[in-house]
Amino acid sequence: MNRLAVSGDLPLHESLAVFLGVTGGQWLIEGDADPLKALLLALAVGVGIHLARCLRSNDRD
Repeated sequence: MNRLAVSGDLPLHESLAVFLGVTGGQWLIEGDADPLKALLLALAVGVGIHLARCLRSNDRD
């Protein structure tokens, strides 16, 4: 069944947590954070979580 993505399906909180974790870790370890690298990693994790949720919901149908 096709359905539109609703805000509950988008992993915004998880992506934000990854972004903050990466930038915080870089800042603590290196003394400087690279926000572009953290943003790309957070987007990749968010896409992965979204795909996993889509696959899991398709298995239930």
